[in-house]
Parts: sequence; structure tokens; C-alpha cells
Amino acid sequence: MRGVARSATACNVCAPIYVRPMQEEIPGSIMRRFARKQRANAVQAESLIWGAVRNRRCEGEKFQRQVALGTFLVDFVCFERRLVVEIDGPSHDGEEQKAADAARDAWLCRQGFRILRLPNEFVIGSTELAVARIRAALVE
Repeated sequence: MRGVARSATACNVCAPIYVRPMQEEIPGSIMRRFARKQRANAVQAESLIWGAVRNRRCEGEKFQRQVALGTFLVDFVCFERRLVVEIDGPSHDGEEQKAADAARDAWLCRQGFRILRLPNEFVIGSTELAVARIRAALVE
């Protein structure tokens, strides 16, 4: 049985899509351990964004990185503004991964989050523009 979900990308208004129900819950201790490992092994684009948003450097808002939300691990989240920032590398180009990202976005949207997806190469090639997009999403 499929349920109605909502999806948002680049901070657009949520639009209904259909997704399968959530998979089995992953224990919190495993998610925390995985998040810690991801923080220690951040890719270049994530490090660039983290340097720009940590310690309230972006519009005075607090960001956290590699945070477990439900059964998902998000790259960056600002809980005060309910904004998730995802840095998408080449692994997000496949159809299967796009479907998984849509289901993930739908779940996050149902939880009240807006999602801003930035391509890896865009962040590396134009970090200032990427940060400007994050700033714009924060004030929306």
C-alpha cells in the first residue's frame, strides 16, 4: 500500500507524490555512530559549507552537520528555521538514488523541514554563491 507524501526541493512548496511506507527503524545508537563517522570523513564540498555556516556564521543561525532525522542522515540542518541543506555528489544522479532522495525529501517535508539541495561541483566551484543560496533560504 502506498501513501501520499510531500516533497520539497530548493525550498519550494511541498507537492504531493507517492512513496512506499518507511522502512524498519534503525536504532539510534547505530545512527549516531554512523553520523560521527560521516563527520570525520566529510567530502570537500561539505567541509566548505561547514566552514561557512558553523558557529552561527550564516545569518546568525545555528547549523548542525550529519544529523540523524528519523532513519535519515542529513548533511546540515538548522532546526530554528527548519531548513535541511543537502550536498549532492555524483552518487545522486542515478534514477534509483533520485527516487530514494524524493522519498527522503517527502518524509522531511512531512516533518516540517524545507530542503535545499546543492550539487557538489557547484559548492566547490562557487562556494560564495552556494552560501548565498543558503542565506536566501534562511530568510524565506
